[in-house]
Amino acid sequence: MSESRVDRIRKMETILDDANRAIDEFESTYEKLADMQKKIKKLEEYYTGGQWLKDYEADEAGKIPADLKRGVLSQDAVSDLLDRNRDIFKLLGKKDI
Repeated sequence: MSESRVDRIRKMETILDDANRAIDEFESTYEKLADMQKKIKKLEEYYTGGQWLKDYEADEAGKIPADLKRGVLSQDAVSDLLDRNRDIFKLLGKKDI
């Protein structure tokens, strides 16, 4: 049995609502990420500019308090974040982050 006009309109209305909600969420998330780019650039400069290595070596030497959160000093955390950030903007067709 074919679907009724009313059922079809209801299904299409649901798709319209769901798609609008998904696009709204994406736009909000994209804006947040775009706003983070200056901070991410600062993190990249920290990581590539030599200060990260000095802090890493200080941590390895036990000069950083043991209770200090320091995921930023892990060898992959910053690099992985920078790669993911670049990948997202590449996926979106953005040449400049």
